[in-house]
Amino acid sequence: MSKMKTNRGAAKRFRRTGKGGFKRAQSHLNHILTKKSAKRKRHLGSTEQIADADVKSVRRMLPYS
Repeated sequence: MSKMKTNRGAAKRFRRTGKGGFKRAQSHLNHILTKKSAKRKRHLGSTEQIADADVKSVRRMLPYS
């Protein structure tokens, strides 16, 4: 039996948490930053848990995480 392939795009976007969930970075922090407030940019820099509806698909894309 061959090994399962990891989806490399998903591997760069999601990390496993200690309890078995997945964390992700937030969007909208790449460009056009001058009109965004410092508070908004600071909060966008933090990580979030992925939605419960997406856990199944992310787990399938990352079989060895």
